[in-house]
Amino acid sequence: MSVRSRVFVRRRSRGGELDGYAEAVRSELELDLPDEDLAEDPQDSLDFYEPGSKPRCEELEYLQLLRDARDRISRHG
Repeated sequence: MSVRSRVFVRRRSRGGELDGYAEAVRSELELDLPDEDLAEDPQDSLDFYEPGSKPRCEELEYLQLLRDARDRISRHG
């Protein structure tokens, strides 16, 4: 297992809080995914995911959910 070091960057509004839209998208993901599968930002979850660590059918659905969330946030902000 490799050790990765990374700086986490959050989308923030001028007030310093998570962007409301990004937080709403993340809340939707929390309904579908267990906490251990979800980082603060969907892109972080994608970056740290190790291929093959889930059964293939779950892996495809998991990755698609994260990509969709990431894309929705990037289109909004």
